[in-house]
Amino acid sequence: MQDKKTASNRLINEKSPYLIQHAGNPVNWYPWGEEAFDKARKEDKPVFLSIGYSTCHWCHVMAHESFEDEEVAIVLNEAYVAIKVDREER
Repeated sequence: MQDKKTASNRLINEKSPYLIQHAGNPVNWYPWGEEAFDKARKEDKPVFLSIGYSTCHWCHVMAHESFEDEEVAIVLNEAYVAIKVDREER
């Protein structure tokens, strides 16, 4: 199991509090940007897009029930390029 205190994904470098909240998820999240789309093209993988915001109750439920789950993370990390978007930024 991934240690949320030491492990992080690319969201750790973002400015959005919402995105930073997900930096410790086992899902290998990418922020919206060319790096993510280049990876998807290069690896011929679909994009999994999650859009939310920091005060969204159901976003937090989804994060806890799905994105913190190791088995879900394995599927997302192997089959998709996962992108998380703060709807208040875009």
